[in-house]
Amino acid sequence: MSSPQHRATARTSQLGRDVSHLVPPAGEVPALVTLTERDRAVWDRAAGYLRVRDNDAHTLYSYGLATALLAHTPEARAEVVLPAILLHDTGWSAVPEADILEAIAPQARRPELVRAHEIAGGRIAREVLTDLGHDPADIEEIVQIIDGHDSRAEALSVNDACVKDADKLWRITPHGLATVQRWFGLDADEALRIVSARTHERLRTGAARAIAAGLGALASVDLTAERAAIESG
Repeated sequence: MSSPQHRATARTSQLGRDVSHLVPPAGEVPALVTLTERDRAVWDRAAGYLRVRDNDAHTLYSYGLATALLAHTPEARAEVVLPAILLHDTGWSAVPEADILEAIAPQARRPELVRAHEIAGGRIAREVLTDLGHDPADIEEIVQIIDGHDSRAEALSVNDACVKDADKLWRITPHGLATVQRWFGLDADEALRIVSARTHERLRTGAARAIAAGLGALASVDLTAERAAIESG
């Protein structure tokens, strides 16, 4: 998990001695995320559709969050949730990039584009998953989840709830907040407030609400005068 550069830094740390031999193997550490062989095949097919408006990075972070949600939502199925999250935003590739922000901005002016990307995403997901030999019943559920993941307020199932929650949780991650700042010309405090107002009350699972509370707490502490004083001191 660590690069040679990171290992070299550890050996010249403030401690003054090497502790790298105490680092456990990745397989023995809980909560680390890598794409499975099945999901990497989906990602390889999806990635070409995701190179607009940071959707590629957004999708990978959402995959990590979905994996965390699955660990605490045993009734949900990874075979549905993880391919769905990898493919959920592929449909934005069918929308002119210059129009996307108007579709997702606060008080969005182009809601029809949200539906357009959901419909296109469902079509892309069906093609990709059929080609990869996924179970037909799982494909039908994944397509149904994607076709409505933004526009449909209610979750159709626990699998749908996990996809919706992982998608929304990204907003409160450091990458999500920085992206929102850049998209809409907001400062860090404004981005956190607008994202929080549009996220916490819309989460469906208890695990997602707990993750969101933790992410929001850390982001808000970063904005305190006390934290700024430490940095400037």
